[in-house]
Amino acid sequence: MSSIDTATGKTAPEEVSKERVREIFSSIAKKYERFNAISSFGAYRLWLGELVRRAPVGPQSLVLDLAGGTGDVSFALARAKRPAHIQCTDLVSEMLEVAREHYGQGRADGVAIDFEVVDAQDIPYGDASYDVVTVAYGIRNMPDRERALAEMFRVLKPGGTLACLEFSTPPNPVWCALYGFYLRHLIPFWGGLITGDREGFVYLSRSIKAFPDQQTFARMLEDAGFCDVEWTNCTGGIAAVHTARKR
Repeated sequence: MSSIDTATGKTAPEEVSKERVREIFSSIAKKYERFNAISSFGAYRLWLGELVRRAPVGPQSLVLDLAGGTGDVSFALARAKRPAHIQCTDLVSEMLEVAREHYGQGRADGVAIDFEVVDAQDIPYGDASYDVVTVAYGIRNMPDRERALAEMFRVLKPGGTLACLEFSTPPNPVWCALYGFYLRHLIPFWGGLITGDREGFVYLSRSIKAFPDQQTFARMLEDAGFCDVEWTNCTGGIAAVHTARKR
């Protein structure tokens, strides 16, 4: 296993990317949801809905939400599928502070959610503890992805499912080129306009471009031990929901 610079995909010490992620997301935490809504023209809600639909969560399920940020995935799962418990985690405490505020406002609709700062590359929970693990827009910010996937596999119960929503690669070359222009120019523009941190969103744009395409990421899941690996493209492949099962 080796760590990379998540902005380039090149080998680098993991602290390079982890400290960058902490710095960026701690500074934009309170404006992150607004950025998502505006920069995606609302499409991120459709992508989130696809993740919720594909996550096999029931009333007895124990769910671990990694890179849970401000709680979008946790709250959507809580309202739609009402699991027994959700553990919402993130590397950045400021993001979780926003999630806790939302929880206090009733966004979980009565479903029990706990919040904890966790590095998904070193999950502090026991083997075979969860029925479902979710991660949205998080795996690309993890410098040692093989280690992170191994940890996700470890904490899943046999038969459990990993559901991952991540930006991806449109298979249509024209759409891919337009998307590349959007990433290179408009993501930093919107980020700077909304949060005042243009450079942070230059990083986010680069991290999206450096992330593996759908087939490559599917192979990474299989290499981590998962089976029944599938994905569904969203908005022509701008994002994709991957699901994978632990035997």
